Amino acid sequence: MALSFRFATEADIPALVKLRLAVDADQERRFGKNRWSTSISERSVARGLRFSRVLVATQHGRIIGALRMETKKPWAVDLRYFTPVARAVYLHDVNVDPRRQRSGVGRQLIERAKAAAREWPVDAIRLDAYDGPAGGGPFYAKCGFTQVGRAVYRRVPLVYFEAVLGSERSDRDEDRRSCTGSRRVRVR
Repeated sequence: MALSFRFATEADIPALVKLRLAVDADQERRFGKNRWSTSISERSVARGLRFSRVLVATQHGRIIGALRMETKKPWAVDLRYFTPVARAVYLHDVNVDPRRQRSGVGRQLIERAKAAAREWPVDAIRLDAYDGPAGGGPFYAKCGFTQVGRAVYRRVPLVYFEAVLGSERSDRDEDRRSCTGSRRVRVR
């Protein structure tokens, strides 16, 4: 499975919308309507592209996975739970074509996002995941993110995760744990 990775451009907006709608429909089929979801449109994807870096995984020229990174802190993130760093990036909209899930595409996207964050440069990647059956928490833990807390934002239960980059200890731990399934959990 040879994948290519690059940052998205405006020309990718229709493919990104199609990917996100396919993932959303799959989530609804698997978990029902009792799950967290956002509205998906060309306008919302274009807005994300304007204010973020969108990393895409392609195979044979087709986008099969994407994630979005930005330095602006989302409303739902409570900084009290996270390791203090000079600059962090926030991970959003991690999507893999449902037909390609559980094949390593998501793990490779996360590893590329870590490399891109180090080059940015930022000191940590932070995210909030829906705390429920449809949430991505177990996936992020397998990819070396540390659970740092839980919160409820506008009646939506969330789990906070982070990957601190750049320190000798976290680099060594990331290399050892990177997407292997072992995890460290720290809850404040």
